[in-house]
Amino acid sequence: MRKNEEWKKKVAYQIYPRSFMDSNGDGTGDLKGITSKLDYLKDLGVDYVWICPVYASPMDDGGYDISDYYSINPMFGTMEDMDELLAEAKKRGIRIIMDLVLNHCSDEHVWFKRALADPDCEEASYFWFRRTDDGNPPNNWRSMFGGSAWEQVPDGRWYLHLFSKKQPDLNWENPKLREKLYEMIRWWLDKGLGGFRIDAITHIKKEPTLASLPPDGPDGMVGCFAPTRNYPGIGDLLTELRENTFDRYDCITVAEAAGVPYDQLGDYIGENGYFSTLFDFTYSELYNHGHTWHTCKKAWEWPISLLRDKMFASQLETQKIGFGAVYFENHDYPRACEKFIPHEYQSPLTQKMLGTLFFFLRGIPFIYQGEELGMTNTVFESIDDVDDISTKNHYRISLADGLTPEEAIKAVNRYSRDNGRVPFPWGPGKNGGFTTGKPWMKPHPRYLEFNAADEAKDPGSVLNYYKKMVALRKSEYPGAQLTLGDIAPLLLDYPDIIAYKRIKDGREVAVVCSFSPCPLSIKADFAPGEVFIANYEKPFEKSGENLVLPPFSAFVCEMTEKC
Repeated sequence: MRKNEEWKKKVAYQIYPRSFMDSNGDGTGDLKGITSKLDYLKDLGVDYVWICPVYASPMDDGGYDISDYYSINPMFGTMEDMDELLAEAKKRGIRIIMDLVLNHCSDEHVWFKRALADPDCEEASYFWFRRTDDGNPPNNWRSMFGGSAWEQVPDGRWYLHLFSKKQPDLNWENPKLREKLYEMIRWWLDKGLGGFRIDAITHIKKEPTLASLPPDGPDGMVGCFAPTRNYPGIGDLLTELRENTFDRYDCITVAEAAGVPYDQLGDYIGENGYFSTLFDFTYSELYNHGHTWHTCKKAWEWPISLLRDKMFASQLETQKIGFGAVYFENHDYPRACEKFIPHEYQSPLTQKMLGTLFFFLRGIPFIYQGEELGMTNTVFESIDDVDDISTKNHYRISLADGLTPEEAIKAVNRYSRDNGRVPFPWGPGKNGGFTTGKPWMKPHPRYLEFNAADEAKDPGSVLNYYKKMVALRKSEYPGAQLTLGDIAPLLLDYPDIIAYKRIKDGREVAVVCSFSPCPLSIKADFAPGEVFIANYEKPFEKSGENLVLPPFSAFVCEMTEKC
C-alpha cells in the first residue's frame, strides 16, 4: 500500500458495532446492521470503514479481549455475515478495516486455558508467567486500568496484564506465538479485508528483567509505560510482523502508536516503516488528569494555543517523513466538543468549526460515528448506566478520594469513553431508530436534536456540512492541496485562532478556525479569495485591512496576495 499513494486521498469512518445499528431487535448493534447502512456511508463519501472488534470475546473490554481470532462474537452475527459485509462494501467501493489486537488476548482464549491447566505446555510460554517466593506480585507495575499489572492464578503463578486482568499479555519473545499471529493476519487478509487498525501495538516489547521501578503514586506502584511502551528492540518485532503479513497484500495499516517520539516516526511510517500511517495522541489528549478524572481541567481552563501548538508540532514533524491519520474523536474518548468547547457554546456551529479544523489537516481523516451529526456527550444518571471498565475504575477512585456519588458521576459524564458508545441516532423514532428492542445502553437523551434522518433533510445540518467537506477534499481543486499538499501554520499571533495553509503546485488554500465566542478582528497577511466552505454564510467581513470574524467562525478559502 505504501507504493500506492491513492489511499492518502481517502476518507475513513469508524464504527463501534455494538452501537451502530441493530438488525434483529435484540438491542445490540451487529454486522447485518452495518451492512444495512452501507448506502448511508457511501452517501457520506467514505472509502474505508474501521470496525471495532467483532471477534469472539467475553466483552470485558468492549471486545478488545479476544477469545478466538477466527470466530465472530454471536452478539454481532456470524462469519457469513462478515463475508456478506465485505462483499457488499466492495460493491460500493468501500474497504473494511478491522481492529487487530496483538498485545494481549482474553483469559478465555484456548491458549490461556491450556496454560492454566498445564504450566509446562507450549501455550504457557505464549504469556508472561512468573513465580515469587514471597507471595507478592513480581514487580510494582500498575496496569492501565488501575491496580497491579499482575494477577495470581490458583497454582501460585502470576501473569502480566497491562490492561484488564482478563487480558493477559502475549509474549512476543516467543517465535512460535508470533507465527500463530501471522497466520491469523494472513487468513483475514485473504478474505478480502482492506487492512487493520492495530491496537496498543507499542506495548508488545517488555523490559526483559521485569524489574520494579520507583513508585509514582501513593499506592506504591508505577505506571507501566516506561518499561513496556515503545521499548528498545520493538523495531525488530514490527519489521518481522510487516514482512510476514502486510507487505504481501494491498492493505492499509493504521497503528495506535502512543508514545512514539517524533524522532522515531520514520521507523513507523517512513518509506520502509512498519505501518502505512498512525494515530498521534499528543494533541487529542491535552488534559492531564493525574490519577483520576475528577482532577482534570475543564475545556475552558487551558488555552486554545496549547491545542494549536501541539497540533502543529505533530503535523510538521509527521510531514517530514510520512502521512498521518487525523481525528478528534474515537471509541476511547468523550465527544470532542466536551474537550475543546465550553458547554454554553456547544452547538452545530461549533461542531462544524471543529470538523473544519481537523478534517483538512495533512493526513487521512477518520470520522467517528455520530461526529458527523454533531453529537455531544450524553448524560449518565448513575454508574449503573455505564458499561466501560475504565470508567468504572475511575468512578471507584473518585469515591475513594472522598467524592460523593453525585460528584463522581459528574466526572464520568465529562470523560467517560461511553460518551462515544451510546446508540447511533438514525431517526426521531423510538430509541432513535437504533433498535426495535431494548437497547444495550441508553440512547442519547437529545437524539431528537441530532439524528441522521432529520439532518439529511436539513441543508444546514452538521451532516450535510460533513458531506460538503468530504466532497471538497475529493475535488480536483482545492482537493489536491487539501489532501497531498504541505501544511504550514498561519495567524500565530492570535491565541484564539487555529489557522493553517495547504500548499501544492504553487497554489495555497487557507483553513481558518476561531475559538472565540466574540467577534474577532484579525490582520491577515493574505487576501481571502474564493470561499470553498464555511460554517457561516459570511464567515468574515472586511474592515479596512482587517478581517472581522464572527464567533466560532470557520472557513476554507483560496489565498491571494494583498494588493
